[in-house]
Amino acid sequence: MELTNEQWNRIEPIITATSPVKDPRGRKERDPREVMNGILWILRTGAPWKDLPPRYPPYQTCHRRFQQWVRQGVFRIIAQELAQDLYERGGIDIREAFIDGTFVPAKKGVFAVGKTKRGKGTKIMAIADAAGFPVAAHVESASPHEVKLVEATIDSSFTRYAPDRLIGDKAYDSDKLDQQLSEERAIELIAPHKRNRKKLQTQDGRKLRRYRRRWKVERLFAWLQNFRRLVVRYEYHVENFLGLLQLGCSIILLRLF
Repeated sequence: MELTNEQWNRIEPIITATSPVKDPRGRKERDPREVMNGILWILRTGAPWKDLPPRYPPYQTCHRRFQQWVRQGVFRIIAQELAQDLYERGGIDIREAFIDGTFVPAKKGVFAVGKTKRGKGTKIMAIADAAGFPVAAHVESASPHEVKLVEATIDSSFTRYAPDRLIGDKAYDSDKLDQQLSEERAIELIAPHKRNRKKLQTQDGRKLRRYRRRWKVERLFAWLQNFRRLVVRYEYHVENFLGLLQLGCSIILLRLF
């Protein structure tokens, strides 16, 4: 998987605006497009950095630039620029959005790793727009319940606007969260009730019709799992794993242009 000319032209201004870290061996810096394609190979295959094929710059160079771009927030900015552009073109519709999370086992890392019944891991939270395209992505320890990560995920949005309606599964059935989102963010939360709910029901059948379209966020996670580096966390620092997640979302958004 490599960037086409059109795709590279869209993100090149963001990439080239960053100042490269000097090569410790004093060598000339490699073409940033070649470096980005090397990073994309790692993202897609899930292979170790040292297995990077010789057609790309040395793995040390690609890994060094990757870490630099993570520190500078380059991958987050790329996702934001693409999503905002699409929003203004009408290519993204956040009047209705879907939220979900998925567990990722962690082989490395001490930050944002939590113990669960499935073992140690990290949780990827994502919000998909009405068509199922990524508009927010967040990474957290796998320990907290998803309902506690909703607001942090909204704050990780790639656009400057919040959805009008946010649809989730039974894990998001929370009157407290419902009230917070409504009063503080003007977001309507829609989620089916848990079987053991003791309080009066607050959802009616008409609203829950929207829940039937929740498969779109599940499809988004299926797309993200095509990037094998996101299936298992090998990054020691959570910022690096989040950078890969943001890059994966950006690749999905690039396909819409």
